[in-house]
Amino acid sequence: MAGDIKLKYGTSGQTITVTLASLANNGVRESTVIDNSTNLFIDALVGGKIKSPATATSTTGYVTIYAYGTVDGGTLYSEEATGTDAAITLTSVPNLKIIGTINIVANATTYNFGPFSVASAFNGILPDHWGLIFENKTAGTLDSTGSNHSVKYQGVCNQYT
Repeated sequence: MAGDIKLKYGTSGQTITVTLASLANNGVRESTVIDNSTNLFIDALVGGKIKSPATATSTTGYVTIYAYGTVDGGTLYSEEATGTDAAITLTSVPNLKIIGTINIVANATTYNFGPFSVASAFNGILPDHWGLIFENKTAGTLDSTGSNHSVKYQGVCNQYT
């Protein structure tokens, strides 16, 4: 007797720790790593909100979101990420895949983003440890209030019925 495979969603709104408050123009910040080794999600959908600079926001401004991962259980990550909420210097061109771009084109405005697929950065397979990297290209410094920025995820897996 054959069964059906359906998507099953994990707990929504899981917080990803990354400090986006006061991220300067051309600044880059990595999130803490998410350990997927016990959840075994096949994908994670990410989304959240970012508040633009109070002034100087370019009408062509944006924030790029990259995904980083590991193949060794969390020792070495893509683009020399550390797995912590920290500043990071990217190579030019980064050795990462973009999972999303947020157009941020007006001053003092909150932009909701996502959902973006993390597995899409890894050819459809979510690593056992992964995280995000944000690059500010708005021409200004992101809003300084931490609560005006948030990044969350929801895991996705297969359910056999």
